[in-house]
Amino acid sequence: MFIAKVAGKVVATIKHEKLAGGALTVLYKVDENKKAVGPSLVAMDYIGSGEDDLVLVVEGCNARFACPTQDLPVDLAIVGILDKVN
Repeated sequence: MFIAKVAGKVVATIKHEKLAGGALTVLYKVDENKKAVGPSLVAMDYIGSGEDDLVLVVEGCNARFACPTQDLPVDLAIVGILDKVN
């Protein structure tokens, strides 16, 4: 898992049918100062995060378990919107 900041949404008029109901979300991993580091990433979002939200992200095959069905072609998924990081 890692913490990331949401940069925006991806609009895809055509996507895999099993991805229906979720949003493709652009995000950046953040450092301890909440500054973006590394390249942009795209994650599935079924919880409704918004731009500039800090989110908790799971990666790899475990990301599928954060989705409504576990047979989705997903390797990054947002599992929480963070209110505060100490």
